[in-house]
Amino acid sequence: VQLQASGGGLVQAGASLTLSCIGSRGTFNRAAMAWFRQTPGKEREFVAAVNWRGDSTTSADPVKGRFTLSKDRNKNTMYLQMNSLKPEDTAAYYCAGKNVIYSNDLVYIRASDYGYWGQGTLVTVSS
Repeated sequence: VQLQASGGGLVQAGASLTLSCIGSRGTFNRAAMAWFRQTPGKEREFVAAVNWRGDSTTSADPVKGRFTLSKDRNKNTMYLQMNSLKPEDTAAYYCAGKNVIYSNDLVYIRASDYGYWGQGTLVTVSS
């Protein structure tokens, strides 16, 4: 799976942004996927994840109720809708993918579970 993330930018607190992660055709459809974020000097932090079918998601407590992950298999694209952004959301955001078999509907939240990563897109939220 080849992944390319986009959509980051500089916004004020309270604003919204939508990140996109485009995957290569074919393998994207059988991939569990996730968003992680990272700030300098810190480990990569789980944000949200989805199973390969796109019908089961989970998110980290700091973003619950504000961020929504969705996956459009027809467009080979995963989205992260981010609302009510806070300065502490400032980070480089990475999308990740993991090929799974058809019967595996699990959602994975550990960075070590994923074998494919996008290049990251920077989100900066000013106060």
